[in-house]
Amino acid sequence: MKAKILNVCLILTSLIGYLEWGNNNSMFLLEGEIEVISKLFNDPTSVMHPFTLLPLTGQILLLITLFQKSPGKWLTFIGLGGISVLLLFMLYISIISLNYKIALSTLPFLFTGFLVIRHRRK
Repeated sequence: MKAKILNVCLILTSLIGYLEWGNNNSMFLLEGEIEVISKLFNDPTSVMHPFTLLPLTGQILLLITLFQKSPGKWLTFIGLGGISVLLLFMLYISIISLNYKIALSTLPFLFTGFLVIRHRRK
């Protein structure tokens, strides 16, 4: 049961990532994901990018683990890795641009990811 709770937390904390660009442009990853999913059915070529497909695939894999009797260890790790690609890149960008809002928005996911790895290595 703890593995499922941690996987739900991974999904939820990945959605609160915050992005800022340009002068007045910003959004949470939840908003971006809704936009990507809507474009996926209308214009699939516009969302064909690794930073959109890898995290989306990671979240789908984590959703699949929620319907398993015992969440698969490797599905969890692959899902965590897919989402981590984007959130670690966001953390890197926030550090070099000194944007504390983006950095703080990635920390819950990174902390949850650490807990998942620690729980699964037992």
